[in-house]
Amino acid sequence: MSNPDTVSSIVHAGLWMVATPIGNLDDISPRAISVLRAARVICCEDTRHSGSLLKRIGATPERLIVTNDHTEHDAIDEVLSLLADHAVVAVISDAGTPGISDPGERLVTAAVAAGYPVYSTPGPVAFVVAAAISGLPTERLAFDGFLPRSGAERRERLTEVARERRTTVLYEAPHRLQKTLAELRDACGPNRMIVLARELTKLHEDVWRGTLADAVQHATDVEPRGEYALVLAPYVSDTMDVSDTDILSELAQRTSRGLSKRDAIDEVTAALGVPRKRVYALAVSS
Repeated sequence: MSNPDTVSSIVHAGLWMVATPIGNLDDISPRAISVLRAARVICCEDTRHSGSLLKRIGATPERLIVTNDHTEHDAIDEVLSLLADHAVVAVISDAGTPGISDPGERLVTAAVAAGYPVYSTPGPVAFVVAAAISGLPTERLAFDGFLPRSGAERRERLTEVARERRTTVLYEAPHRLQKTLAELRDACGPNRMIVLARELTKLHEDVWRGTLADAVQHATDVEPRGEYALVLAPYVSDTMDVSDTDILSELAQRTSRGLSKRDAIDEVTAALGVPRKRVYALAVSS
């Protein structure tokens, strides 16, 4: 870890989004340490989790404010009051960069709207790390965080991801990994490449690469553990070899699983990379 005794920098009053390690504590930056030591108040997801890090770097704020998914909105007024008093207020998440698939976005929006300065100390972001080591194209990236849990919103997002022409990174918890991989396979087709990056920068870091079909089998054979970043290869349009029989077969498979005709059309369109009008015409005529 960086030596806190060597850290020195000017920390201006305002709201600071401070990136913290996603696993390896040595990844915290000297500037992040400086800001956290200067902060009058630190907003965090979990006081016990963050307290260990703050103690390690010698940061002793007046208090910690819990700002998780449920409490962030309630903290806005207090944070704005502190900013009005020219305080240094830091925001951290349990791991990585706050505001990126973690609490912090609402506080930034409120601070900007009220005219207060917002700063950031750059650092670890799990989806960037996963993409960088994936071996998939990284010139253009899309980050979708966690998919909706269920329902039409989830199906619509899966269809969007399947059609995405950029490499896409998703987050997933271990107990939902098998379901998500199976649905990605159905939406994108079994041969789309995917990388499963687990426990990044931690002791049991693991990176697995293969097709979606193989990924489903892998998640069945090896019990998923830890947090995952899924890096999905981009959609590439290739409709030359897709016959009407192929399309009808794919439609039949999906409707047999209970999907509505509309949802089946959407999935087949994305999975096979054919025009939706063609799939729709075959679906209504069959």
